[in-house]
Amino acid sequence: MKNILWILVVILLIGWVFGFLVFKVLGGLIHILLVVAVILLVYNFITGKNKSSS
Repeated sequence: MKNILWILVVILLIGWVFGFLVFKVLGGLIHILLVVAVILLVYNFITGKNKSSS
């Protein structure tokens, strides 16, 4: 599960950068992708720390 979250974060960040540089029309959707990527990244850090400490 941890690898899947990292893959999703990377894909969403690449999609955000690509969309931000290429498609300026879809600005709202691009920023939603960034927010989702950051949420997944924070979730991954939180769950990763809990599993290693227990």
